[in-house]
Amino acid sequence: MKIAVRYYTKTGNTKRLAEAVARAAGVEAKPISEPLTEKVDLLFLGNSYYAFSIDPEVRAFIRSLDKTKVGRMVNFGSAAMLNSTWKKVKAEADKVGIPMDEREFHCKGEFKGIHKGRPNEEDLKAAEAFVKTIL
Repeated sequence: MKIAVRYYTKTGNTKRLAEAVARAAGVEAKPISEPLTEKVDLLFLGNSYYAFSIDPEVRAFIRSLDKTKVGRMVNFGSAAMLNSTWKKVKAEADKVGIPMDEREFHCKGEFKGIHKGRPNEEDLKAAEAFVKTIL
């Protein structure tokens, strides 16, 4: 199975999660600024809420994906205030015809002192365990 991990982060929280996800999947985590050019069976996409939505760069990345090159997408991320971005990501994935896995990983993320230290080691281990349930 060919796997890729891409992420978008402003604070570094999602990058830390992406590195844990990639470690469990045996691949390298790359920012969404690095286009997905190879065909993959599974794309883990890390993101978060910014101003109550996914970042426009995440939207643009999803819209740039070729549905013939991505078998399925799995959402993961963290946030200080809001929960899952799954519905927002799925809405964009639907526009380009890429199926979304119903499962996702989400945990609290530190922002301006809220949820200090998150994602923590326990969160990173949980992210790795999540990946193993997908694979």
